[in-house]
Amino acid sequence: MDPYLLLKAIGFFLLVIIGIPGNLFILLQFTYIKIFEKKHLPTNIILTVLAMANFLIVLSRIIPQALNAIGVKDLLDDTECKFVIFTYRVSRAMSICITTLLSCYQCILISPTSRVWIYLKQKVTQNVWIIIFMFWIINLSLYTFSALIAHARINITSSQYTLHLVYCDTDFLTYTAYIVNGTFIALWDFFIVGLMTLASSYMVYILLQHEKNMKGIRNSDKGQRRSAEYKASRAVILLVALYVVLFGLDNSMWIYTLTLSNVSPDMNDIRIFLASSYATLSPIVIIITNPKLHQVLKYIYRKRPFQKDHQAVLEHNVKLSSH
Repeated sequence: MDPYLLLKAIGFFLLVIIGIPGNLFILLQFTYIKIFEKKHLPTNIILTVLAMANFLIVLSRIIPQALNAIGVKDLLDDTECKFVIFTYRVSRAMSICITTLLSCYQCILISPTSRVWIYLKQKVTQNVWIIIFMFWIINLSLYTFSALIAHARINITSSQYTLHLVYCDTDFLTYTAYIVNGTFIALWDFFIVGLMTLASSYMVYILLQHEKNMKGIRNSDKGQRRSAEYKASRAVILLVALYVVLFGLDNSMWIYTLTLSNVSPDMNDIRIFLASSYATLSPIVIIITNPKLHQVLKYIYRKRPFQKDHQAVLEHNVKLSSH
């Protein structure tokens, strides 16, 4: 097997192995909290939608990439290509938007008390589902065109302005369509990520101010509540930093491809790996930094040794009784 294909297969299968259980764990745990604990905080709603978007990315993009790397050919027809590319691009866009929503909401939570911030907190808390729905509508609209012009690679003659995406090609036919579509989507992505970065930068500033005043509020109840909010803010900042790094690398390559008339499949493989990595790495950050999810993992980890010891005792007792 070609070393590049072997490395590609290992990389994408690792993303699948990490991404599917990680995102499913978040989805199932927050669903459990909603059903049995009868409460669903706005942050939990946002994280649930983020996990759903990331899970769809794994299914629609990472799995086809992994199968292609091990030699599976002609997996998708024209209709399936349209569906897969549409699902991937909308899910990826939703992942960006929901991460931005998370950083903005957390920024509002820890901002100094004032009428404006209280008003924003109430509005976002009350309308979090509406905001998420609006993001879905915007992203569905943005990526419809690129999905409609997608087709399977079999027996199709493509123009030089074509993006090769594993089993499918997105053929823009003309240079103008290629540049306009790429530029418009890149501007939208940069706007959303810029908003995300701005909110996170403000959170960093507030955290630095908090460190200066830590001694004065450490023993108060209000101080303890604020400390919990600041811990959550650090987790969000870590999540945003992860995304911004991957986004920067991905879009640097995307801008470079806009200068090319025919983009190689290898370059698209690297871009897709970078763009998809957030879908598998972010669940790790969320699980480690979210107290609810972290407690569940600790419980599972502590329970397993007990179960093994209990099973060993039972087997020992059976042996003794047989003698």
